[in-house]
Amino acid sequence: MTMPEILLRGGDAAYTLRTATQGDIAQVAAIDVSITGIEKPGYWEDIHDRYVRQPAEDASLAHLNRLFLCACQGETVIGFIVGEIRAWEFGSPPCGWVFAIGVRRDVRTRHVAQTLFQAACDSFRAAGISIIRTMLARENTLAMSFFRSQGMMAGPFIQLEMELQPS
Repeated sequence: MTMPEILLRGGDAAYTLRTATQGDIAQVAAIDVSITGIEKPGYWEDIHDRYVRQPAEDASLAHLNRLFLCACQGETVIGFIVGEIRAWEFGSPPCGWVFAIGVRRDVRTRHVAQTLFQAACDSFRAAGISIIRTMLARENTLAMSFFRSQGMMAGPFIQLEMELQPS
């Protein structure tokens, strides 16, 4: 899934939406740390490698339908979204998954997250997908409110987990 660069207006300043580049990784990681409070050394490099670099270098990986988009003002990343099309886990037909979205606090009222989410939806829709999913922590009320405001609601699956004790 390649995304053309798109010029958008949010508030009083324009920003573009485009596929993430290697040069965006440090800024994406900084946005993520500002939201989660957790540094993830190497994580965003790995995501960029698997979602952007490898499919660009190997056409046989294009079928994986992965996206990693950034909203930028000039060279400054102000938001990002990461997702992919997944299929058949636990009987689920192909659907779009968003597993990361983040926007700098100072631009949160400019519809950046909404624009990124719509771009992901458009990309999935163009690939023939009619359902989009995500998973988030119950206490993450900001993300819950955002996704609900986009029309998302509880789906047909229940997440289960158990703590593994050291052996």
